[in-house]
Amino acid sequence: MQTDDTATESTASTSPSTPGTARYGELKAMVAAMEADFIKFYNDGNKAAGTRVRGAMQDLKNFAQTVRTEVQSIKNEKA
Repeated sequence: MQTDDTATESTASTSPSTPGTARYGELKAMVAAMEADFIKFYNDGNKAAGTRVRGAMQDLKNFAQTVRTEVQSIKNEKA
């Protein structure tokens, strides 16, 4: 799982460095990091992986709220 995270982050860092692409890269990395635990939980029934999925989904929810707030403030600044 760590190898996939590192590869995703290095790919995101080589793309153009704008706030939007940086945030999108963070989102992709978060989702990619959850893949192994999703598979372990849904395919193998690993309860510990389910707990990690729930935690990661909560982190994703908090990240989404941060991005929503950021988008709203940028939109309002330009208006």
